[in-house]
Amino acid sequence: MATLNNRKTRLSLVSSVYKKSQVTQIRLRIHIPKCYLQAPVISQLISAYGLVVNITKAMLQPNTDGEGCFDIELRGTVSQISSGLAYLESLNLKIVGKPNADGDSWFC
Repeated sequence: MATLNNRKTRLSLVSSVYKKSQVTQIRLRIHIPKCYLQAPVISQLISAYGLVVNITKAMLQPNTDGEGCFDIELRGTVSQISSGLAYLESLNLKIVGKPNADGDSWFC
């Protein structure tokens, strides 16, 4: 797993890249700090960037003082995924990617 920190790493997580218009998907774990727990972070990926988002796991505690965590799959074009990841990075979220979606379960 790789923590995203630049455009090169971001694009290396996108699988099966042949054409910019080809639909592809990546898997991520997004850590949401307390200040964003009530913000529509996930819905922004859908509405602003046109991504299909599948939440495969959510770890949120009611009245938590800490962060939440989502395991998600993003599906879209390379351009859409790159823009969506740039948005998440602009929020200074911790993002962990799993480049091999066919591999084993999450181990973080």
